[in-house]
Amino acid sequence: MAAKRSSGSIFDAPDLRREFEKVDISLNFIPFIWKYVIKNPNCKWDDIPNLPSAAYPLLHSKFRTLSSSLHSVVESNDGVTTKLLIRLQNGAFVEAVIMRYDTRLGKYGGKPRPGGLRSTLCVSSQVGCKMGCKFCATGSMGFKNNLSSGEIVEQLVHASYLSQIRNVVFMGMGEPLNNYAALVEAIHVMLGPPFQLSPKKITVSTVGVIHAINKLQKDVPGLNLAVSLHAPVQDIRCHIMPAARAFPLEKLMDALQVYQKNSQQKIFIEYIMLDGVNDEEQHAHQLGKLLENFEVRNCKWHVWSVVSQTLIA
Repeated sequence: MAAKRSSGSIFDAPDLRREFEKVDISLNFIPFIWKYVIKNPNCKWDDIPNLPSAAYPLLHSKFRTLSSSLHSVVESNDGVTTKLLIRLQNGAFVEAVIMRYDTRLGKYGGKPRPGGLRSTLCVSSQVGCKMGCKFCATGSMGFKNNLSSGEIVEQLVHASYLSQIRNVVFMGMGEPLNNYAALVEAIHVMLGPPFQLSPKKITVSTVGVIHAINKLQKDVPGLNLAVSLHAPVQDIRCHIMPAARAFPLEKLMDALQVYQKNSQQKIFIEYIMLDGVNDEEQHAHQLGKLLENFEVRNCKWHVWSVVSQTLIA
């Protein structure tokens, strides 16, 4: 069980809005405070200029500039990937990962691709995970606790000191749609000032929590959706992803059809190929049949051709 927070993160937007409304402080000051804290991470509340006088004692008593801290940073040998280990206020740790790439590499439509260097941040939504997927290290931890919306946003804050983040993917620790309220609130913060990310630059990955998928398009229109499919038939999904029992494949595909129709966006499909489990020719044909009515973008394949007996036994 998570330890009780002695003071909230300033990036927990609902809490900050509620406290400001209690003392009749305009909510228009909130983006200004966030922007100042991001640019001045070691600031004190009294350092922030031009706030209403009632704001200073409130901030001192109720909030911290950041409730989490950057415990360690590990760079890959090629400098493309940076892993951040972040310590939460309750003493637990989550990981966030910066992934850098050059969009000019390769061609699009036979022509050189425009753009340049880009950084994508992979963020966590929970400590541990209750989905229990047998190929996932986080799943082996079990579920510890949900992150608050502020703790999710603070991963972007910490990463922004190291790289200019253009895209955010919810593919870190946890099942994002099992922490739905905090997920949606964090995304809304990321979409507004000072972050100003586009919904098209944010992707939420899920094992297929159907009722939340049905809500997501209404609550955050235009968002990218990625589905951890990993098998084209229900019995294999249930074998490697125990939580799939609650989300029958046929109903999941129906929900994805509705999501795609309403969002007018292609859906990402994620598929880990496990030797002797879901990688046979018949599975490829079944997968093609399953997705034939979808517009699928950039299928994400992972090949684990060894140790599958250890993982799946």
